[in-house]
Amino acid sequence: MVLASSNALAHLKTYSSKDGLDVKKLIDSANFGGLTYNDFLVLPGLINFPSHEVRLDTKLTKKITLKAPFVSSPMDTVTEENMAIHMALLGGIGILHHNCTAEEQADMVRKVKKYENGFINDPIVIAPSTPVGDVKKMKSLLGFTSFPVTESGKVGGKLVGIVTSRDVQFHDDDKSPVSEVMTKDLIVGQQGIDLSKGNELLRASKKGKLPIVDKAGNLVSMISLTDLQKNQAYPDASKSFDSKQLLCGAAIGTIPADRERLDKLVEAGLDVVVIDSSNGSSLFQLDMIKWIKSKYPELQIIGGNVVTREQAALLIDAGADGLRIGMGSGSICITQEVMACGRPQGTAVYNVTEFANQFGVPCIADGGISNIGHITKALALGSSCVMMGGLLAGTAETPGDYFYRDGKRLKSYRGMGSIDAMQQTSTNANASTSRYFSESDKVFVAQGVSGSVVDKGSITKFVPYLYNGLQHSLQDIGVSSLDNLRQGVDNGEVRFEFRTASAQFEGGVHGLHSYEKKLHN
Repeated sequence: MVLASSNALAHLKTYSSKDGLDVKKLIDSANFGGLTYNDFLVLPGLINFPSHEVRLDTKLTKKITLKAPFVSSPMDTVTEENMAIHMALLGGIGILHHNCTAEEQADMVRKVKKYENGFINDPIVIAPSTPVGDVKKMKSLLGFTSFPVTESGKVGGKLVGIVTSRDVQFHDDDKSPVSEVMTKDLIVGQQGIDLSKGNELLRASKKGKLPIVDKAGNLVSMISLTDLQKNQAYPDASKSFDSKQLLCGAAIGTIPADRERLDKLVEAGLDVVVIDSSNGSSLFQLDMIKWIKSKYPELQIIGGNVVTREQAALLIDAGADGLRIGMGSGSICITQEVMACGRPQGTAVYNVTEFANQFGVPCIADGGISNIGHITKALALGSSCVMMGGLLAGTAETPGDYFYRDGKRLKSYRGMGSIDAMQQTSTNANASTSRYFSESDKVFVAQGVSGSVVDKGSITKFVPYLYNGLQHSLQDIGVSSLDNLRQGVDNGEVRFEFRTASAQFEGGVHGLHSYEKKLHN
């Protein structure tokens, strides 16, 4: 019997279940073993909205929200200040590696925090007697030549002028005091003005800087035109609520020296600390989290790495504000092979997030992310963010220089458990060795490898490609936000299906003599 086409939706209701599997059946039915991202697909849904309306706001920790679910990994070939700055500008966050001295890492935090300020509360100030030649030297050292001038030469002194590059550029006598060339007719904001009104006044003044003064005319802070321009260029930038500075994260280990390291990082302005360990369920990490919570109760802590509910419960009870999931799933990690310990990432993400989300603890899926589809699947399985190492490696913002081999432009990329990384820190900060509990070992056992990756260009183009691709992916699933994705997964509306090996082959490029895989322009 052929039914009338107008009865199709009504007839659909006679089926006992929807196509595909809900997420719990997907995980429980994997009786052949744990799932990786390539083992399943998300089934499509109804598209009734444009992709640009898909919202990707998400939680990094209990108190920190990002505009994009992207986190760069604390690896010494991935995240230093340049990566952290641009990840924050693009709506995510960078986690600075600790394969360096505490002072070097704290300096990286300061560079991120100083890159884009709301109110600059500690501007570089000069005195009226400062020679013009000193101002020119300061330009070569600092990269700018606009300095407020106060009677005392310090913040808090009475503001008497501003000296800019135009004031000193063509002044030949370097011994002249800046009082002879500085601009004295100033437009200022009064203490207590909010940032939006300050920016309006700055825009109207057509000046590069807007000094903020108290009732007595003493300099208290400043607003910069370059920061206003950055605000316009990067409207989704991740910023701290109070200072409006870029958000910055950093990793530390669990050895005693890391407590002193954290003191320096907090002093530099750190927003969130990641306890960096291959196995997060250790007494060392539990004690570290408890110590941090007692000394810095407002500092957000991400614990890990974990792959089981039991591990997650330990860190949540210790006070972790977020969790990092993954053990042995990274492209340069060989923990599962060498140590016979770990868990397939898809199964790990589901089991940990299903437990942690009941306590309001967001989770980062760390490892195994090599394309947009993997990002979508990690988020569908319950994670709030994804941490990327190999996917960002080779971009212009990663540390290191490019080199050529076999006609390709490459950059080095190595795991923090590689012999190279552990040998570098064995006489330095013990970052890699302590991450794998090897700081006292005479013989290192590698849990990572060293290699190279092809140049991916700048993340200023690559991350927007990931962002827009994720929007299109959620559109295909039929959800208009990450919140809606999680709700749809939880209530069974978003469905999944296993992929056989032949299905995976079918879903990739096949049947061509040759092709070029160009992912973005």
